[in-house]
Amino acid sequence: MGQIVLVTGGARSGKSSFAEKYAARFGKHIAYIATSQIFDDEMKFRVKLHRERRPADWKTFEAPFDAHEALKEAGKEHDMILFDCLTIYVSNLLCSLPSIEDSDKNYALAKEKIGLLLEQAKNNNGTTIFVSNEVGSGIVPENHLAREYRDIAGLVNQMAAKAADKVYLVSCGIPVDIKKIAEVWEE
Repeated sequence: MGQIVLVTGGARSGKSSFAEKYAARFGKHIAYIATSQIFDDEMKFRVKLHRERRPADWKTFEAPFDAHEALKEAGKEHDMILFDCLTIYVSNLLCSLPSIEDSDKNYALAKEKIGLLLEQAKNNNGTTIFVSNEVGSGIVPENHLAREYRDIAGLVNQMAAKAADKVYLVSCGIPVDIKKIAEVWEE
């Protein structure tokens, strides 16, 4: 049964860098599942930074959609899989819909797709590290798409945290094992 590690934090918190170091430290055969799509120069630059940080021997799977299939494929040969990131994946799902007006449909799609990911991660033999942005700490967005995204991202993070064996919150480049802290308070 596979292990799940969730790494979350705000923008530029150091979460991806920490996840990469975690993968390198504990993995022997590492796969990287990239969910981003390059639509503009800003995203092109971000992807470039991520690629430059990754060792050449890590195998990359591009999976903006149906990422559970890439996770299954990666799990066949790799003991450590870094999935970066859940919130971009959610964005891809929402932006692929003809309309985002049906919140019930949006939530159901997110639950289904993230459920498939988490199930596959548990079915793999190794460890899957999911990176995700913490997007709910700011102001309430003014438009429906942004609110829907924020709310679904929060739900996805909760699903991943519940399934995870370890959960790290990264702030200012410093990781904190928040699941371990939560366990102390539950005793």
